[in-house]
Amino acid sequence: MRVYNGADSLRLRQLQTQLSARKFLMLHPESQLHYPFGDALPPMGTVQEIAPGIRWLRMGLPFALDHINLWLIRDHFDGRDGWAIVDCGIDSAETRMHWERIFSDALEDLPVLRVFVTHMHPDHIGLAHWLCDRWNAPMAISGTDYYVAHAACSGHEGVSAGGAEALRFFHMHGFGDVDTAQKLLDRRGYYRQLVPAVPNAFQRLQDEKTIQIGPLKWQCISGFGHAPEHIALYCASAQVLIAGDMLLPRISTNVSVYSDEPEANALQQFLDSIDRFTELPADTLVLPSHGKPFLGAHTRIAQLHAHHRSQLESLLAFCAEAPRCAADAIPVLFKRTLDFHQLTFALGEAIAHLHALWHAGKVVRLQDDQGVLRFHAP
Repeated sequence: MRVYNGADSLRLRQLQTQLSARKFLMLHPESQLHYPFGDALPPMGTVQEIAPGIRWLRMGLPFALDHINLWLIRDHFDGRDGWAIVDCGIDSAETRMHWERIFSDALEDLPVLRVFVTHMHPDHIGLAHWLCDRWNAPMAISGTDYYVAHAACSGHEGVSAGGAEALRFFHMHGFGDVDTAQKLLDRRGYYRQLVPAVPNAFQRLQDEKTIQIGPLKWQCISGFGHAPEHIALYCASAQVLIAGDMLLPRISTNVSVYSDEPEANALQQFLDSIDRFTELPADTLVLPSHGKPFLGAHTRIAQLHAHHRSQLESLLAFCAEAPRCAADAIPVLFKRTLDFHQLTFALGEAIAHLHALWHAGKVVRLQDDQGVLRFHAP
């Protein structure tokens, strides 16, 4: 039997401390990021200045993810001084009420001159039509997201995660129960409930385009996998990145495959997109759509790669045991109980991860007699 001396005991304690630290960082990755404003959050209907001419506000959401961050930037456009809005919130009476308070208390008696939208998801574009009409202001967004938003408002089911097309897609990936079918049919027109309209015209944002907002120049950085053509905005002089949903501090951005692009490789697109942010300075202030502004973009990108790599490894081992459909894979990727709204996102993420393995040639895709797609690692 080995007898441990004092030096051995000290080394053992050091190893235990290192292992405990690694475990803590794995469980709490946000502890590796720096939040320059601490836990301070602007109350609904108020703003908080985070850099000269840039203000932060928050709006509520009726989901488990219960808020969205929006941004005001001091602007000068068409010979007038005023403000630019970046992202809008969903169309709801509460959101309109909070915006009216901001118009009254936070704009210094100046108008809104322009509305910028990072992408077409309801919490970002939902109230754009009202804001643009309210201030006779143009909306800027990528062309792809503008037309996809128009399609969703017109009732195209492929992008709304509800209705008969979503039901067919869910069945193809392993959901065939009556309860799920009825809930999906009941979600027909779900997008239009949160985005009843979009402006009739838009100004196009596209990759590498430079936008002058007041005294600041912002570069458009396109991203894919989360939305059709997400646009983040980076200001080099202020070292500020309005990241939208592409870089969040606490959670991994939802990356899904939908029925309108059923064989997409969304996860790989997302990972390739966030790698572009590694070109920015390490001390860039990141303004995310959810969570708190943070420093540590390079660290966060590495964390997201590690997270999805771990998920893919778990799924690959799962598919090596037997052919698996996306519904089978959800418990592998999500350990918590999901409500139905979250379940629709979870299925899309499960497909995205399985497709990453499939496109990489690590699994094969099979279709059974019931039309369900299954993935197997031979």
